[in-house]
Amino acid sequence: MRGTTPINLVLAALAITMFGCKEKGPSSAQGRGAGKQTMSVSKESFGQTPEGRQVDLYTLARAGGMKARIINYGAILVSLEVPDRNGKLADVTLGYDRLDDYLKRGGLFGAVVGRYANRIGGAKFVLDGVEYPLAPNNRPNHIHGGRKGFDKAVWMLEDLKADDHQAAVKLSYVSQDGEEGYPGNLACSVT
Repeated sequence: MRGTTPINLVLAALAITMFGCKEKGPSSAQGRGAGKQTMSVSKESFGQTPEGRQVDLYTLARAGGMKARIINYGAILVSLEVPDRNGKLADVTLGYDRLDDYLKRGGLFGAVVGRYANRIGGAKFVLDGVEYPLAPNNRPNHIHGGRKGFDKAVWMLEDLKADDHQAAVKLSYVSQDGEEGYPGNLACSVT
């Protein structure tokens, strides 16, 4: 694991969609060049899962400012670089630099968890009088979506865009009926 600066997890939501800021004053285009795009997005390979599924890395950046890196494996926020008071960028997240580390070491650093983000005692629940046994992955309990929760799924890219004011990535995943014991299909997306 690479070194990090600890912060509140609230910053994770900021990284999924980063908004640009307008400069104060009457000539906001001055110094940037009129019409120059201040936000950018890029996509590159981050590796493959053992099943051969491609995992991509999406980088959202603001010129001279923040940078967020997100992968479609688990919709994981790999890094979030923000400027300190002197303008020096620092990564403020816990995470890994390689897909192999996420695959082998586990942990939920920056990942979307689900269907349920907590512990379900006894790995079962009752809904409308029907008991649903879930995959036990925390001794006799079920935690954070089971053995293969959303954090271990390869999410689908829906949109990747940037303009003067924002950079965004939208990922989606469909959890099928019966996955990890849960009833019904569940369509999820993060932006």
